[in-house]
Amino acid sequence: MTTERLPLFPLNSVLFPGLVLPLNVFERRYRALMRDLAELPEDTPRRFGVVAIRDGHEVAPSAPGLPEESRPEPGPSSGFGTDPIASFYAMGVVADAATIRKRPNGTYEVLATGTTRFKLLSVDSSGPYLTAEIEHVEERQGEEAGALASGVVRAFRAYQKRLAGANDASLAGRADLPGEPRVLSYLVAAAAVLDTPAKQRLLQAPDTTSRLAEELRLLRAETAVMSKLPSLPAVELTRRPTSPN
Repeated sequence: MTTERLPLFPLNSVLFPGLVLPLNVFERRYRALMRDLAELPEDTPRRFGVVAIRDGHEVAPSAPGLPEESRPEPGPSSGFGTDPIASFYAMGVVADAATIRKRPNGTYEVLATGTTRFKLLSVDSSGPYLTAEIEHVEERQGEEAGALASGVVRAFRAYQKRLAGANDASLAGRADLPGEPRVLSYLVAAAAVLDTPAKQRLLQAPDTTSRLAEELRLLRAETAVMSKLPSLPAVELTRRPTSPN
């Protein structure tokens, strides 16, 4: 496997390959990260690693009681304890920043896309922001991915309709789903309303077949539970929240 060192951007959510990640960057440590990426030559990929936070804070805790101008700026590992790697899940995704726009107030508006998975090997907090040594993880398809993908599509349609209150104009009737099993597995993992540990387990699945099988189980279970409820509000499944950081 190939290893490399990348800047690290921890989040309270899981990024999947192929999914778009909008960021509102305002902390000094991450402004420094985006400034360094923006200054790279135009033909150089502006990449950083995204990991989900297991135990910690996406935005560093501030010092209560102090005036705004007197509060200390958070360091690179603020909010993540003395050993930052222990605060993160072991697998993340490399993000490629297509757009890094600096605002007049010094903050950044960033639009990135998840590319490939990685295993987190070590975390370095000696610089202005966290960096990590990572090992790239290849995606294996496994057996029966195609057959499972068809079942996941049907289960996801039923899940969407149930979330939308079985409305004929629901998302299930309007959105096309990809036919390629790997892409489908990541899209469904990102779109399903699951907590961070469940999404992380899907990200860490050993192959596409395993991920699709788990998604099929989860979708059927969630749909069965929702069928017992009297009503549910319509939900836009594919809308991803902007990180507060």
